[in-house]
Amino acid sequence: MNKLVLIVGGYGVFGARIARALAREPGLDLVVAGRDGNAAAAHCARWGGRPLALDRAAPGLDQVLAGLAPFLIIDAAGPFQGAAPQLARAAIAAGAHYLDLSDDAAFTAAIGQWDEAAKARGVAVLSGVSSVPALSSAAVAALAEGMADLHLIETVILPGNRAPRGLSVVRAIVGQVGRPLAEWRAGRWVSAPAWGDLRRLDLSVPGQAALGRRWASRIGAPDLLLFPARFRARTVAFAAGLELTVMHLGLWLLGWPVRLGLAAGLAPLAPLLRALADRLHRFGSDRGGMRVRVAGLTETGQAVTRDWTLIAEAGDGPEVPGLPARILCSLLQAGAVAPGARPCLAEFSLAAAETAMAAHAITSHRRDAPQPLLFRQALGEAFDRLPPVLRDLHTVIAERRWCGRAQVERGTGLLSRLAARLLGLPPAAADVAVEVLMTRRGDHEIWRRDFGGKRFRSVLGPGRPVVERFGLLRFTLNLLAGDGALHFPVGAGRVLGLPLPRALLPVSETAETVDDQGRACFDVAIRLPLAGFVIRYRGWLRPADD
Repeated sequence: MNKLVLIVGGYGVFGARIARALAREPGLDLVVAGRDGNAAAAHCARWGGRPLALDRAAPGLDQVLAGLAPFLIIDAAGPFQGAAPQLARAAIAAGAHYLDLSDDAAFTAAIGQWDEAAKARGVAVLSGVSSVPALSSAAVAALAEGMADLHLIETVILPGNRAPRGLSVVRAIVGQVGRPLAEWRAGRWVSAPAWGDLRRLDLSVPGQAALGRRWASRIGAPDLLLFPARFRARTVAFAAGLELTVMHLGLWLLGWPVRLGLAAGLAPLAPLLRALADRLHRFGSDRGGMRVRVAGLTETGQAVTRDWTLIAEAGDGPEVPGLPARILCSLLQAGAVAPGARPCLAEFSLAAAETAMAAHAITSHRRDAPQPLLFRQALGEAFDRLPPVLRDLHTVIAERRWCGRAQVERGTGLLSRLAARLLGLPPAAADVAVEVLMTRRGDHEIWRRDFGGKRFRSVLGPGRPVVERFGLLRFTLNLLAGDGALHFPVGAGRVLGLPLPRALLPVSETAETVDDQGRACFDVAIRLPLAGFVIRYRGWLRPADD
């Protein structure tokens, strides 16, 4: 007897692709449903299946499902932002398995409230069965094999401009733009405006032309909420981009009134923005891509970066969000999915996804590369002889956060105070909280120091052996490791690119050591010619991102 599969939204952008694929599967009785019965009928007339006019929010849903007695219900309708999971509840009541293509973090995380009910009925209820988090988590699970300490998980999705855009997808994106977005960074939840950053990325796989440099910006996804606990990562990031510069930067500009509190959000503009995007449909390409990256330490202590990248050609990018539902439909038929309600995290293997992609113009590739560490490169074998806590302090693969206490002494002379002000150094304090955030950018590290709210930063990079830059000032640090300590004497300096005479170089008595409590300790004393003693700050740090 055939098993009935009901796809709600089965004639939409992603649902239609799932429906077409499942219509070819033997042993399934496919029902394509949605609020527009005529659209469902038109789809079935061309691709197969039975049409059904169904509004999941209308009364009588339980009775309709009881009459159908489905084996599996797939919700591909959306939008999921702010929605209640009434279809999931009704599926459990009908004794049906349930999958949805939610891209909303709160909706997907909340599906667990139905876990006991789903187990009692012996059905699987999975949310987020799409590119994220289903496919991205499968990639993370594969890439993270053999890794002991994940410093970064980052997912990037860059669709082609000619990919179809449903209104629910547009509303989900523009509704976030400019609004606060919670991100897990260096072991702490921080807030940043969605679509508020700008960077350029290029994705490529061997044997295919690269996508070309495209804009990307942070945006919300279930990964941000679910991956920190599931994979114990120190930092989790997610970004997406629009192929056409005018569209991506235009959306970034539209986000500013929201960021400044002048507008509540852009969701009301979704129909207009979709119409404008449709007018630009003929520009750009039908090529899109996705990259999942993990970085961290292997079980042997090696710092590595691993990527899984896919490139979709010939307009096949919209097939990707539907692949997880197709894979899980097969696994459910085989009885290989445990009952219960939960987000769809690593429910199938990356190999299964790659096999499913083979039927489409989609190519994927895995890359594993060592991640050079700035201080390990500068010190060579001496790095390995440092105490473990100092090695940990200087293992900056993505972003690290260390917190502790400090004492600050300041010079009292006029030139000394002027120099401290120009450098943004903290005021004198007998005991002050200190936080150091170290962020990797290419082969450089950005160190942001916070002494009780007084912040200053510097940028460290390679340069015989390490160069530290404070604004217009640039100093070469002749690192010295020995006797359980690391010293930072200044060897040379430049201002505005011009070399400083040795007589004008600052004298830095800086050392990192370890105290009897196993804490990383710092002692930094700076003197300047003519100004004399400028500052001394000393204290201890512990990792705050474990």
